[in-house]
Amino acid sequence: MSLRIALLGLLTAAGPSSGYDLTKLFESSINNAWQARHSQIYPELNKMAAEGLVTVEEAGPRGRKTYEITEEGSAELRAWMLDEQPARMHRSEAALRAFLLPTIEPHEAVALLREQAEVHAAKLAKLEDIRARRSENSAWRKPTFGRYALDLGIRQTRLLRDWAEETAAEIERSAGQG
Repeated sequence: MSLRIALLGLLTAAGPSSGYDLTKLFESSINNAWQARHSQIYPELNKMAAEGLVTVEEAGPRGRKTYEITEEGSAELRAWMLDEQPARMHRSEAALRAFLLPTIEPHEAVALLREQAEVHAAKLAKLEDIRARRSENSAWRKPTFGRYALDLGIRQTRLLRDWAEETAAEIERSAGQG
């Protein structure tokens, strides 16, 4: 996924927004699935404006710029959603570590897995808090924006936490038998 698509989606969901507003919206929503830094967002907005995907309006004494998606930007977002196939293969350090667990001592593997379970539990708590506070967020014109991704993130994180806990327990049992 590109940063461009994420920004077009935010503009569709939130309406006209400044770069600062988009950065804050990104940090509180899409950043849980796709990370981008402030230093990446502003140059991308400038490229998108140059390509006619967004319009820019300067307002206020400090030259605050407000970005709004154009018909061309909406068409690009729609084409990406409907015509592009998501990458089916991706690199996962977590999966590589799982594959390589037998290369370390059982007690080390258990400690690593318990640490990962705690990390996933903390992330799960954060995501569930976001879900609980969603109704308070009035920034979205589309009330379902992000809801499905949040549900996916909660389910994936819960799965990873449970896997780490269960695998640690299995390794402990196996080590006790051997």
